[in-house]
Order: sequence, then C-alpha cells, then structure tokens
Amino acid sequence: MSPDLLWEPSPESVANSGLSRYQAWLKAEGRGPEGPGYDQLWKWSTDEPEEFWLSVWEYFDVLHDGEFERVLSSREMPGARWFEGTSLNYAEHIFRDRDPEAAAVFAASEVRALETVTWGELRSRVADCAAGLKALGVGPGDRVAGYLPNSHETIVAFLAVASLGAVWSSCSPDFGAGAVTDRLAQIEPRVLLAVDGYNYGGKGFDRRGVVSDLVAGMPTVEQIVILPYLEPNPDLTSLPGAITWNELLSKDPGSELTFTRVPFDSPLWILYSSGTTGLPKPIVQSQGGILLEHLKKMHLHLDAGEGDRIFWFTTTGWMMWNFLVSCLLTDAAIVLYDGNPGHPDMSALWQLASDAGVTCFGTSASYISACMKDGVEPGADGRDLSKLRSVGSTGSPLAPEGFDWVYEHIGKDTWLFSTSGGSDLCTAFVGGVPTLPVYRGELQARALGAAIESWDEEGNPHIGEVGELVITKPMPSMPLFLWGDEDGSRYHDSYFDTYPGIWRHGDWIEITERGTAIIYGRSDSTINRGGIRMGTSEIYRAVLADDDIVDALVVDIPREGTEGWMPLFVVLAEGAELTDELKKKVAGEIRSRCSPRHVPNEMIEIKAVPRTLSGKVLEVPVKRILTGTPAGKAASRDSLANPEALDFFSEYAKTL
Repeated sequence: MSPDLLWEPSPESVANSGLSRYQAWLKAEGRGPEGPGYDQLWKWSTDEPEEFWLSVWEYFDVLHDGEFERVLSSREMPGARWFEGTSLNYAEHIFRDRDPEAAAVFAASEVRALETVTWGELRSRVADCAAGLKALGVGPGDRVAGYLPNSHETIVAFLAVASLGAVWSSCSPDFGAGAVTDRLAQIEPRVLLAVDGYNYGGKGFDRRGVVSDLVAGMPTVEQIVILPYLEPNPDLTSLPGAITWNELLSKDPGSELTFTRVPFDSPLWILYSSGTTGLPKPIVQSQGGILLEHLKKMHLHLDAGEGDRIFWFTTTGWMMWNFLVSCLLTDAAIVLYDGNPGHPDMSALWQLASDAGVTCFGTSASYISACMKDGVEPGADGRDLSKLRSVGSTGSPLAPEGFDWVYEHIGKDTWLFSTSGGSDLCTAFVGGVPTLPVYRGELQARALGAAIESWDEEGNPHIGEVGELVITKPMPSMPLFLWGDEDGSRYHDSYFDTYPGIWRHGDWIEITERGTAIIYGRSDSTINRGGIRMGTSEIYRAVLADDDIVDALVVDIPREGTEGWMPLFVVLAEGAELTDELKKKVAGEIRSRCSPRHVPNEMIEIKAVPRTLSGKVLEVPVKRILTGTPAGKAASRDSLANPEALDFFSEYAKTL
C-alpha cells in the first residue's frame, strides 16, 4: 500500500525549477535520456556517468585552464580520476558575475543581531584575508585550520583559503582540545584561526586555554590568528605571537581578489568521520569534485536561485556547514546562526527565519522532533513565514510523524525534503527533487549521478526490501584519499572491504517501486531479531511517541544459543517514573509499530544518551562496551558531547 501523498509541486514551480531548465537544455543539445521523467534522467545519469558529468561541466560553464582527454579516467573504485589535465578554483565560481550591492550572507548569533554582508563587502574582506594569509606564507596545498563559529568571518576565512589553492579544515569551538587535536594535528596545519570564546545557551565559554593546548599539540602551526568573539578586546598574553583577525586583514588592505587555479584533484577541504573509535578519518575532497557535485546539488536538487535565502542549522564541525557555503555557487544568499537552537526557547530558529526572510529552512530530524515535543508553533507570535517555501531535514531519518508536523504547522504548500548522505562525499545522495511529489516518511528520490542501490548480503540489488546502501559507480566528490593513509589501506577498508570495488556506506536503505527511498539507520547498529531487520530509527520513533520518554538508545547484544539480548535504555521526562505500566505501554507501541520481535528484553533508565559532538547516538560503541570492550577503546571521549554518559554503561557492563 502506498503511503500518503503529502505534496505535489505546481506546474508553474516545475516549469521554473533549475532541474527543468537543465532538462530543456539537454533536449535542445540532443543529449540525455529519451524520456522526460526524472526516473529516466536519473537512470541516464548513472548509466552514463561520463556523459552526465560532462553535461554538468558544460551547462554550468566551468572556468578552467587546460584540456582533458577523458571525463573519467576509469570507473574503478577507489582510484577514479576526473577531468585530468584541467585546473580550476572553487572560490572563483563563488564570486563569478556578482552584483556587489546584492546580499550574500545574513548572519546572527545569540549575542549578535542579524546583519547583512553584501557581495561587494564579502569580496573585499576575502581579498584582505587572502592577502594576509599570503603574507604569512600560505600557498597552494598548505593547510589552514579553523577553530571558529558559524559566523560571516568564518565564511571569509574559508573562501580566502580556497582562493589561494590552500586547504581548509575546521572544528566547532564546542569541541574539546583532545577532539580538535585528534583531527587537526593529523593534517599538520600551518596557520590556526581561532576564537577567544563563544556563547551558547546564554552563557559565555572562554576558549583561550583550549587554543593554547591546541598549539602545544600541533607543532606545525606557525601563526595563531584570534577572532575576538566572546570579548571585543581579549587578553592574548597566554598566546604568545598571536595576532587578531583585524591585524590579519590589515596586512595588505585593499588588495584585489585573485584566484589560483590548481589541478582538478587538488584538495579543497578536509572533513572528518565522527571519531567514535580511534582517530577520526581525515576525508580529503577536491576543488573540482566538490565544485561539480555542489553545482549539481544546489541548482538542480536544492533549487536555489535568485531571491532565495538558504538557512541550515549547523556548526563548523559538520559537513552541512560546507554544504551551506556552497549554496553561494547559486544566486541565492545564505543565512547563518551561531548558538543554541533552543535558546531562549525552541522557537528561536523560526524567529530567525521570519527576521531573515528565509525561503529554505534546513534543520535536523531531531530538531523537528524537539519542536513537536515542545509544542512549538512556527508561525505564532507575529512571525512571518510567508517567504518560506521549503524545509530540509537531515542528520537522521525523519519519522512520518515529523512529516505530518511540518505540513500541519508550517503549511500544506511546503516542499519538505528529507535527505541522506554523509561527510564522506559532502553531499546528500538521496533526497530532494523539486519536480517530484512528497510521500509520508519517504525521501523523494536518488540524486542525479548517484548510482545508489540496496543490496542483500550476497551483493544482489533489490527493490522494496531493506538492504545495504551501496554506490556502484564513482562520483566526483568521493574522497581523494584519507590524509596520512599512505598506502590507501584505511580508505579501502572504510568503504570497499565488504563489496570489492563497490562503495558500502553503512546505512540500511529501501528503494521503493516508486523510486523513493527510506533510510532505516546505520547498518552496523541495525537490530536483527529472528532474521527480521529493523533500523533503530523505527524503534526510537515508537519509543519517543510517549511524552514520558525524551531520549532512548537500543542495542542488540548477541548471546550464544539465543537470538540475543536487546536492552532499551531510556531518558525520562522530568517527574516521570519507569513503572511497569510505562514499560507495558512502550512495549505495545514497539509491537504495533515495528514487530513483536523488536520488543526489548529490558527497559533501563539512564540519565543521558551518549552522543557525538554532531549529535549522533553512540549505539555501536555502547554495544561494544556491553560486550566487553573497555570504554576508552570503544569511543574517544573527546569526540563526545557528553562523555560522562558512557560511565553508566561501563559500570553496567560489570553486572552482565
């Protein structure tokens, strides 16, 4: 039975979409699929990746030097190489044909009022920053690290680094010294840009001591640049030799912005895996690969264009920050927010959407769930959301009830697109398509150029069944390599060890007969009871339907001779008690929403669910702790938002 149809694009919006314009161009050029539908376009884009990515290159008129003989040197993974022989610059495309008076960036924080940065102002600041970095000796290939908030200065810093052909990498200021050093020390940065502190939840947090620790742990850093953020004139005596942000921009003021074109596969930025075990993987992505992927994504899938203001709630430690910056490849402006999304209450981001005239509101499934729990009315209290036409959700699967809430509380005409992807490719490869309908609980389609399939354990693709999410053909934004992985073994083992030559992403996915998709959570934390696989997201949806439970974690512990032991750990709402009645009620919800096999063997109260700094639940590390792995080896505490939450499981494991 098909799920409820919640939204369909109007004929006018379909005709005016960037995707339709691209399809019309293909037809005029005598290229592309024979049929007009999205399914035919997707199939052509994945059957003929060389033709598809060449069309993206030509449609967006990529600025470059040099010539290429082949779009793709080979389809072998890992090892595919794109547009060899060409040189380009990502930042050059950001500043291409811009009206200096038009708005480029809107930015606000808990303590900073909403401000606007025009394209002219952005260009001038990036030029000054690039000149300052160049004066410090930064050039192509050098790494520049940011320990910075989601502010317009960070946008300036990144674009300046990219313009020089240097390599960017950032961590959010809420990361502890250990977590930051684990990431940034691996890439040996030459310059560290950092804040003196930040505000969150109405409180200020001084980070100068952390910055001092970072420098001590990164001997390659030659220069510290401090952005005064917590205080206007911070005391920097504890950071000898440090200069301020304004001093950096004043080294050669009034410089012209220029762009160093570098080979297509030159590193643009380095992202990181969550770091739940061992050192986080430093994922290196290329100037050309990211440029092509994000030109496609922002124009054809996000449908960003002139007059749009794109917001996504993120920090600089999550790939969605990089994704948001790339919206500047379109004629849209971007909207930044730095701070606690629940301060002073859960309507704070909706107020920002009203104040900034946001047209696309990007957030996480957990934020939508929190708004539901808190009874938030986005359009209440005089907030004007009339310009808001789309809502994006990512980070974890959005429950069908989340779909309902958006359409009930934001509007029936809202295009809601739930997406799934990863830092590994810095994109969503399943998700929004502006010309397709939205079905309750489902992602609209596989993205163009993303050869996504659902595979069984034997490596056979199937439709209408849950399986491993795999990518069967290369994409330009796949990692060039993992930094420091000299022989490529870590890269291979991370993605290609299960199905040789095929990217295994680590998610459970179902591709429906309609071409839509459903994500069921991480495949390595999926519950398998009696042969029936169940994504943890489905269990959480059933559990969190009860207002007495505010958070939960479930794991499946194998036990010899049985189907295993499945405990459910729950965080209770204030004043609630884990009574037999509540346990029975939750078990009933799981039985009806999931299956009788997925009713937990036990329900156990905990104070907090352990999460990474990016908000992911630590299911696999908890499972390892409960099966005998010491907590220190199961998860890196510095990579956790609340490391003390692991202590319960270490003690509990002793009783098993």
